[in-house]
Amino acid sequence: MPIIDEDMKTILVIGGSKGIGKSIVTQLLDKHKVINFSRSSPDIEHANLKSFQLDVIVDNLPELSSLDGLIYCPGTINLKPFSRLDKNAFLQDFEINVLGAVRCLKAYESVLKKSESASIVMFSTVASQLGMPFHSSVAVSKSGVEGLVKSLAAEWVPRIRVNAIAPTITDTTLAKGILRNETMREKMNDRHPLKKILDPDEVAHFAAYLISSKAASITGQVFNMDCGLLSIRV
Repeated sequence: MPIIDEDMKTILVIGGSKGIGKSIVTQLLDKHKVINFSRSSPDIEHANLKSFQLDVIVDNLPELSSLDGLIYCPGTINLKPFSRLDKNAFLQDFEINVLGAVRCLKAYESVLKKSESASIVMFSTVASQLGMPFHSSVAVSKSGVEGLVKSLAAEWVPRIRVNAIAPTITDTTLAKGILRNETMREKMNDRHPLKKILDPDEVAHFAAYLISSKAASITGQVFNMDCGLLSIRV
């Protein structure tokens, strides 16, 4: 039988089979009903989890009767010199990061508005605020995410809260090309004032907080989880 709690919510996680998304699903399951959409099936089994294997960009989205929260996790790390990025590369990143989210939000806006405490969490990147070489495509698309968050937060207040997290590099399979050996890991650690990079569980904890009633007074914000990269120099 599912675990029941008086504060139990129904949360849709898009991209919950890997990386940060998987950590979010894992952390939410004991207290909430979780619906996961992902292209690959998560290796998680739990009475509170219902998973759909689909691509939110092209596949039909299932009807959902109730939702209290939506967390959109898909992202890209397409790091190339600008001269090697064609229009299709920009379009693909924008489709995954922005248009996929737009499609899901349009599909479930009316369902979310039925909730008494609906909340949405999306993901940006520190590269939207700090100029980094080879990040032009991902920075463009994630900057679009930040604009979408602020616009929808204003449009949907007070029915739905909308926030974003902008992490620095996180130790996931998506970043394995950057963190490909110990030397590169050490360089990434040293680049950050806290001498570390993010663990996906750290990001998941913050996402779980933002989706919860404990963050009931927070909307329209983009939170940097940057290990000090953007704010301090040491």
